[in-house]
Amino acid sequence: MCGIVGAVAERNVEAILIEGLRRLEYRGYDSAGLAIQDNEQCINRQRALGKVSQLADELEKVPLKGYVGIAHTRWATHGEPATRNAHPHMYESNVALVHNGIIENYEQIKIDLQKKGIEFNSDTDSETIVHLIGEYKKQGHDLLHAVMEAIKELDGAYALGVIDNTEERIIAARSGSPLVIGLGIGENFIASDVSALLPVTQQFIFLEEGDVADISRESIVIYDASGEEVERPMRKSEISADAVERGEYRHYMLKEIYEQPKAVADTLEGRIDKEHVFTNAFGFEAEKIFKEINSVYIIACGTSYHAGLVAKYWFEGIVGIPCMIEVASEFRYRKAVYNEQTLIVTISQSGETADTLAALREAKKQGAKYSLVICNVPESSLVRESSLSFMTHAGPEIGVASTKAFTTQLTALLMLVVCVAKEKGNSKLEKEAVQNLRKLPGQIEKALKLDEEIKLLSEEFSDKNHTLFLGRATQYPIAMEGALKLKEISYIHAEAYPAGELKHGPLALVDADMPVVSVAPNNDLIGKLKSNLQEVKTRGGKLYVFADTHADIEEEEAIKVIKVGEIDSLIAPMVFTIPLQLLSYHVAVIKGTDVDQPRNLAKSVTVE
Repeated sequence: MCGIVGAVAERNVEAILIEGLRRLEYRGYDSAGLAIQDNEQCINRQRALGKVSQLADELEKVPLKGYVGIAHTRWATHGEPATRNAHPHMYESNVALVHNGIIENYEQIKIDLQKKGIEFNSDTDSETIVHLIGEYKKQGHDLLHAVMEAIKELDGAYALGVIDNTEERIIAARSGSPLVIGLGIGENFIASDVSALLPVTQQFIFLEEGDVADISRESIVIYDASGEEVERPMRKSEISADAVERGEYRHYMLKEIYEQPKAVADTLEGRIDKEHVFTNAFGFEAEKIFKEINSVYIIACGTSYHAGLVAKYWFEGIVGIPCMIEVASEFRYRKAVYNEQTLIVTISQSGETADTLAALREAKKQGAKYSLVICNVPESSLVRESSLSFMTHAGPEIGVASTKAFTTQLTALLMLVVCVAKEKGNSKLEKEAVQNLRKLPGQIEKALKLDEEIKLLSEEFSDKNHTLFLGRATQYPIAMEGALKLKEISYIHAEAYPAGELKHGPLALVDADMPVVSVAPNNDLIGKLKSNLQEVKTRGGKLYVFADTHADIEEEEAIKVIKVGEIDSLIAPMVFTIPLQLLSYHVAVIKGTDVDQPRNLAKSVTVE
């Protein structure tokens, strides 16, 4: 969601802040701004509605110079998208603040501050924090202790960057929203994501829950939630600065679709050999834990939830143990039923998804003994707070519509299923699964060769307002993912159903103006699926079927068949998602939407 960048340096920080904001654009935002302390101990601020480029244009007219500054991209929660609601927020002209997260008790704090005569200039919850800090400074506290006192009054989630006009330092604090410190030589930085700082450093400290950091050019002092000074480890990022560049591709999403063979290969590397999946890839205690568990509970959001739905079929069909799955935002607010031998599996690309993180904490509070996260960011909160973890090695994913994160999550989940089955005494599947996993990058490469054919096909969707996606068994969640992709980036209303549910309602929607997309692997349900497709054809619907070469579905009037290849059912979910990604991408390009940053959406959902 919102993005934070801050710098305290021996050089002008304006360019550093703007470049950092540009690198956070993928997170989604509607306004941007920065505040810089100049050499005369004044804080100057510039804000703009819209893209970072518009903020940069304003700074071309009136540059801001100084060695200490903070910047922000805002995604509206409290208060409409407007310049007055953009960050940084200020207390008089003395203190400036940027904030990610949501303060749940801000209304009462605001009332109390207004009684003291403080006037508010925005509709945001964030502005209450800067006024709180300013009031504590007025009482004689320095900036560090003013922040420490202010956050004691906050309920909710926050990542904060604060500067004032007298001290050449940044005070950072986090609770529920991620924040990292970047280490330089004679300069230090803060950001909500390491990608913002890769041009200036690859050394990072990841703040933990409740931490407050006092950051100057030459020193970093961190205090934990109890106010005690603590050491946090420094980690070197393996992500290069150019890893988040678009290169020859028109959009990040297309680049990331084409990166999937490598992403899957990287996810498999060192975790399998010719016949085995290594259980310790999930953690040193994985073997022991997998032997003890008797059920699995998967918690996730969005695309990650769809990956979990596929895994449910695998766990129950292959391992033979119960597998529940739930959307994280529902799980965290109800009493779920599981026992001490249940493995809680969370799935998150960023490892900072607010609802998923809160759900894990709630599960642990309710007595969950074992937890595993499948994630793409090794330093994230979910990784740090889980018993076991598996990194997907997908690399940075910038496009809001997830692609390579999804296929690598599915790959990781299949490996997990194989390992749990093996530790439960069922190793029959392992060799077959490994053979298919080794073929998977090549199978994805073949599916990508359908790009031009799908590009032509997509023109038939450009004037449509609705689309229906169908699938059966493990392909039903893939149909759900296909529908999500189409609605996310092309703004076409799309729904997915199990193909067997057509007669129970969706068939009423079918007509010549509503395309029906189906995925058809060659499995034991293909006969049933063919009957379902005939139901659509009989009602005058136009069918687009992505089929296995041997699925025995032939093209005819009103049925367009795209042969995806000869694909084993175990890896079919990963392969069949590729043409659906390409379809949604090309439809969005034809419709002229913002493919990488679709309206109203954010990449990393770090607030509820």
